[in-house]
Amino acid sequence: MNRPTPDQKLASFIRAEAARLGFDACAITDADARPQLRRDLEGFVAAGHHGTMDWLVETLDRRVAPRTLWPDCRSVVVLAMNYAPEGDPLTTTRMADRGSISVYARNRDYHDIIKGKLKELGGKIAARSGAEIKVFVDTAPVMEKPLAMQAGLGWQGKHTNLVSRQLGSWFFLGSIFLATELSADEAETDHCGSCQACLDACPTSAFPAPHQIDARRCISYLTIEHKGMIDAALRPAFGNRIYGCDDCLAACPWNKFAQSAREMKLVAREDLRAPSLQMLLKLDDPAFRELFSGSPIKRIGRDRFIRNCLIAAGNSGNQTLLADCQALAGDADAVVRATALWAIARLGGLGAARSAVLPSEADATVLDEINALETA
Repeated sequence: MNRPTPDQKLASFIRAEAARLGFDACAITDADARPQLRRDLEGFVAAGHHGTMDWLVETLDRRVAPRTLWPDCRSVVVLAMNYAPEGDPLTTTRMADRGSISVYARNRDYHDIIKGKLKELGGKIAARSGAEIKVFVDTAPVMEKPLAMQAGLGWQGKHTNLVSRQLGSWFFLGSIFLATELSADEAETDHCGSCQACLDACPTSAFPAPHQIDARRCISYLTIEHKGMIDAALRPAFGNRIYGCDDCLAACPWNKFAQSAREMKLVAREDLRAPSLQMLLKLDDPAFRELFSGSPIKRIGRDRFIRNCLIAAGNSGNQTLLADCQALAGDADAVVRATALWAIARLGGLGAARSAVLPSEADATVLDEINALETA
């Protein structure tokens, strides 16, 4: 009878501890460079599909392989944590007077939850193996989705997100880099077949081709990463989506195998399932910070969030929101003021938007918006 080798024992230990800590999947891959990954990333940037995410360009060389980020890395443990919702996650997108928040952001910031568990697991690995480790979850230049596919956790679907036969599309990824070599698991293959439900579901047609995404048209990017005005031609397609967009994820047929989230801090807070737009539009900075304390939404700041809510208000057709939009036409932030004018025009007409412009208004962003409304 063959006895397990030391690296097999360590791998078994890692999987058992990962499960104990609440991870739903755990797999191992090597730290080797993959030329195709660099070519794909360079092509994405060259096409301008990264939008204003300049940090992708600045960190490109470090992203292409674990060893370029950390030369001592020999193996990577990739872990998944399920955050699947109960019921239809798109129900909230059909509530015009409510704001629809992406499922992952309806409770605590997943970075904090997962990083804490990764550090605990990494500490146990280091103590058992004597090897140095580093942990990462989404905030470092790590290409977690290709690594996860190479490790066998899933494959990158046509929406570019990772899909799992066990977890569907609803899971977070984290990784632990190890300065010791472990046997790699078998890579996963693509199981999308001819299905393109995720591509068809996108409200803004953000996928120029299967397995390609143009962030400049993606509601998730535009509501979270993008800081300025949002293209007027895209705004109507946002509906009431005020933070992120789940349409492509929710459309995936593999979600039939997903189980509801086990980690209670990832289960939606009642007050964030479908918050009232009327309440959200009244948030000043202290109230915004209080409502979203511990939430990933807090990181985008009150002004960007209110911009998103104004677009939802403008799309709502709800006349009761007009007064709140008019009040925001006098906001301290120029992007908020400009977006408020668009929402006012949608709810009350061009004359109402004209009347809402401050007599002292001199900001180019606001003036450009009212000019665009006048000439539309």
